[in-house]
Amino acid sequence: MLCRDPAVIAGRPWFDACFLALDPRMQIEWHVAEGDRVSPGTTLCTLRGAGRALVSGERAALNFLQTLSGTATVTASYVDALAGTGTRVLDTRKTLPGLRLAQKYAVRAGGGMNHRLGLHDAVMIKENHVIAAGSISAAMAQSRRLNPGMPMIVEVEDLDELDEALAGAPDRILLDEFDSTQLREAVRRVAGRVALEVSGNVTLDTIAGVAASGVDFISVGALTKHVRAVDLSLRLGTRSEPA
Repeated sequence: MLCRDPAVIAGRPWFDACFLALDPRMQIEWHVAEGDRVSPGTTLCTLRGAGRALVSGERAALNFLQTLSGTATVTASYVDALAGTGTRVLDTRKTLPGLRLAQKYAVRAGGGMNHRLGLHDAVMIKENHVIAAGSISAAMAQSRRLNPGMPMIVEVEDLDELDEALAGAPDRILLDEFDSTQLREAVRRVAGRVALEVSGNVTLDTIAGVAASGVDFISVGALTKHVRAVDLSLRLGTRSEPA
């Protein structure tokens, strides 16, 4: 199997499982590790097994590997853009249906960090929760009554909301679409008491400038939502011994 693009490789377990389900005797020799950066023309692995299993499993296996490698590759580009800063890039829950755990895995292979996996492992208070509860303070209080001990992330849209959220001592505050001046002021006001995350319209071109404000995390939905599959090619060779 050849990789035709510059890429960060992720998804080997899914790739292997597709072929081993069809031919348990399939031999798969990987020449690269998860998270490796490869150049075009790199041979990723060599397979040896039943021809029917190779042809039948090809598309599903490549779908997994090209999608997860695409996720890891774009993540690595954002991680590279943050080199030298103390800011880390996070994914979001904007994942492909059925592939959340796989894409979260690929983000880590690309050097990023995972946000919450779902609704079960952290409370995230957003605009609609605030509207429903009446205020940020009310939403935080209600959340703590219903989910005692669960980590809490609060999204704010301006500096007044930041102050209200900060008074409730959440685990993290998410600054939604703050401009550069607001970001610097938010970092000054918080002064390290709570981790700060930035979200909203952050691109590869702007992420370094956002990190310069001193925030702890930047979440980027594009890591898992705007996926460009890596170009892979699986070619059969000549049979070396009788079946």
